[in-house]
Amino acid sequence: MYYKLYIDSVFVLLAAGNLCLLTLTGKILSCTATHGRILAGAAAGAAVSCMAAAVPAGTLGMRFLLSAVLVSVGMLRFVFRIRRGRKLARASLVLAACGFFWGSMMIWILNRLRSVVNERLGLAILLAAGCVSYTVLGRLLSAVLRRRDNCLRYVEIYVPALGQKIRIRALVDTGNHLADPISGAPVSLVGGEAAARMRSAFRPEKYHVIPYRSVGRDRGVLNAYELPEVVIERDGQDSRKENVIVAVCNTGIPEGSAYQMILNPRLLEE
Repeated sequence: MYYKLYIDSVFVLLAAGNLCLLTLTGKILSCTATHGRILAGAAAGAAVSCMAAAVPAGTLGMRFLLSAVLVSVGMLRFVFRIRRGRKLARASLVLAACGFFWGSMMIWILNRLRSVVNERLGLAILLAAGCVSYTVLGRLLSAVLRRRDNCLRYVEIYVPALGQKIRIRALVDTGNHLADPISGAPVSLVGGEAAARMRSAFRPEKYHVIPYRSVGRDRGVLNAYELPEVVIERDGQDSRKENVIVAVCNTGIPEGSAYQMILNPRLLEE
C-alpha cells in the first residue's frame, strides 16, 4: 500500500503544531522567548520532520516517531536556550504532555466535524481545529497559572554594602495593589526582621511614604525605601528588577511566618 503525502501541507501542519506546543510549554515553564525565535524553532522542527519522512528507511510512522524526539529536544534547546539535562528532560515531558492534550482535543473536534462535513477534511479545517484546541488549552492554562502564582517564591536580594546575598521567602500576592502615589511603581511589603537584614541596601535619598487601606484599619502610611537591585527566582528562571520599592510592615507579616515579604505581582511581569 502506498500513501501520497503533500509535503507542503505536512510542513504547514507541523509548523503550526510546533508553534502551539512551544507557546503552551513556555507558559507552563515560565520560559521567555521572542516571537521570532519561536517561529524559527517551529519552522525548523517542521522542516526536519519533513526530511525524516523522505528518508527511505523503516516505516513512515517509525521515522516520524524518532524524528519527533530529536526535534522536540532541538526546539527546546534553541527556543528557550535550555541546556541542563534535568531541566531539558522536564521540558521535554511538558512538551509531550501538551502535545497529548492538544492532539486529543483536536481529534475530538475533528470527530464532531465529520458528522457535518461530507467531503475529506482539508488543510483549512485541520488548522482551524488546531487553533480552537490551542485557544481552549491556553485559557485553561492561564486560569491554572494565575492560581499557581499565589504561592511561596524565593527572592534573592543583593546587598552591595555587605558583599553578600540575602535570601528571603516571599509570598506572591495577587491582591497586593500597593503603588507609589507619584510614580505609580509597584510596592512590595517586607517584615521588620527582614528589613533590618537589608537596611544597609536602602537608599535614604529614595525615601517614600506609601498610603494604604486594609481590612481592620481604614487607612495609614508606610515607610518605604528603594533597593538598587532584586533578583527573583521563579521556576528556575532569574528576573532582575532595579529600583524596587519596599515598604516596611511591622504588623502585616508576623514573626515566625513562612514568608518574610509580600511581593507585588507586577514585579513578575516582563
